[in-house]
Amino acid sequence: MDAESQRVLEFLTSIEEAAEDVLSSKQQIVDLDSKRNRNREALSALKHEMSDSEKVKVCFGNMFIKFPKSKTSEMIQRDQEQLDKEINDLRKGLKAKVNRLNEMQGKPELRGYNLSPLSSDEIRAINSLLKR
Repeated sequence: MDAESQRVLEFLTSIEEAAEDVLSSKQQIVDLDSKRNRNREALSALKHEMSDSEKVKVCFGNMFIKFPKSKTSEMIQRDQEQLDKEINDLRKGLKAKVNRLNEMQGKPELRGYNLSPLSSDEIRAINSLLKR
C-alpha cells in the first residue's frame, strides 16, 4: 500500500472511531434514562403504597430484602441524583464529540447546539420585566 492509501485509511478509521464514540455515548444516555424512568416509577409506587407496613421489599441483584420505606425512598432519590449528573455529563461531552466529528468530516459546526435552558431565576427575572 502506498503512503497516500495508508493516510486515507487512517483518516477514515479515525472518523469511524469518532462516530462510534458518539453512538456509544448516545446509547449510554438512553440506558441511563431508562434506569432513571424505572426509579421514578419506583418512587411513585412507594408514595402510593397502600399497605400499613413501614417496610417494603426491595430487589438487590437476585434477592429481595425488606427495607424501611423512608430508607428505600432516600436510596432511590440519591440514585436519581447520580443518574441525572451522569446523564448531564454525558450530554455535555456528546456535544464536544459531535463537533469534533463534524470538524473531522469538514462539516460546519452545528448552530444552536450549545444552547442551554434558562435557569428558574432567569425566567423569573424575564417574567418580572415582561409584566411591567
